[in-house]
Amino acid sequence: MPSADLMQLSLFFIGGVLLSLLVNKLLLSFSRSLGIRNKNDVIVRWSNESKPSLGGISMYVTFVFSILAFAGFYSNLSLFDNLKFLGLLTAASVAFLVGISDDAYNTKPLLKLTGQILCGVILVLTGTTIDLFHEVYSDSLITIFWVIILMNSLNMLDNMDGITATVTFFVLTVCCVSYFIFNGFNIDFWIVILIAQLGAIIGFLRYNIYPSKMFMGDAGSQFIGLFVAFFSIQGLWNTSAELEIPAWSGMLVVLTALTPAAADTLTVIINRLKKGQSPMVGGKDHTTHHLVYKGLNDLQVWKVFLTISVISSLISILFIIAMHNDLHIVSMFGLIFFLLIFYRLYRNTQKYKAPND
Repeated sequence: MPSADLMQLSLFFIGGVLLSLLVNKLLLSFSRSLGIRNKNDVIVRWSNESKPSLGGISMYVTFVFSILAFAGFYSNLSLFDNLKFLGLLTAASVAFLVGISDDAYNTKPLLKLTGQILCGVILVLTGTTIDLFHEVYSDSLITIFWVIILMNSLNMLDNMDGITATVTFFVLTVCCVSYFIFNGFNIDFWIVILIAQLGAIIGFLRYNIYPSKMFMGDAGSQFIGLFVAFFSIQGLWNTSAELEIPAWSGMLVVLTALTPAAADTLTVIINRLKKGQSPMVGGKDHTTHHLVYKGLNDLQVWKVFLTISVISSLISILFIIAMHNDLHIVSMFGLIFFLLIFYRLYRNTQKYKAPND
């Protein structure tokens, strides 16, 4: 990569970090109650201490500022003529508004689901679809379903300090590396907002790693869920179509990269259905919580998920490189890796229970 391009990307990353730090600092200084929900609900929330759920604001603000900065630095590029970009901007804004409304007013689950469906429809109508079956109707439905899954999965995973932001950081890192592998070290809008968002997550983690000062909130989990859904489609799901190899290769890369979130979500769904409970209702029965029941503290749990995220991202990158060199068969090991992690985390939930269970 030319040194000038590296410098520009570094500036966007550092700018994302600094802007996120500034926004979060200001929000904490001027607000002590905004975004605090379920103040007395110690059943749903893991932390017994009420903290503002404002972290998503810094992520969305960084997203918008990265767009404005790119438009300013690269005024010769017609950014707003790009239909996929307009779809991302619109869907991300809808996701953020749905999330911040839920943080402020605790909206009904049906309203949130409607917003998630709308986000998926917007992406489909603007040309972002998972190229799995090579059939418009089926691929469109899968894309909408994928958006709903990601927005809910990352929302569910946001149950302990630092977990969702850390997992998301490494998934987006894989998307970033995939972009460089397939497109070379060229600067365009997609890589700029990816780099800036990675910086925003780092800035947010400064206040979210245990002991946290703020939570991500639904504004954060809904926005970042949509953001990850979009870039996982662009940079991971559809890599197999670009290389003209079996579609399951890209799917397994996605599964590998999202192993921590997927394993937690699947575990919670299985355990709640076994108890006759709704998978969508909050509770202290996530894989993170059961690690605490095992004897780990909150910081150690974060380190466990950090380790899984690092390994997941490294394996995913190796798979992408292998696929690029016509060795797509190795991505089959991604399924084995996911099942191993899932088995260990699920088994832990069966072995170590909450004190009152």
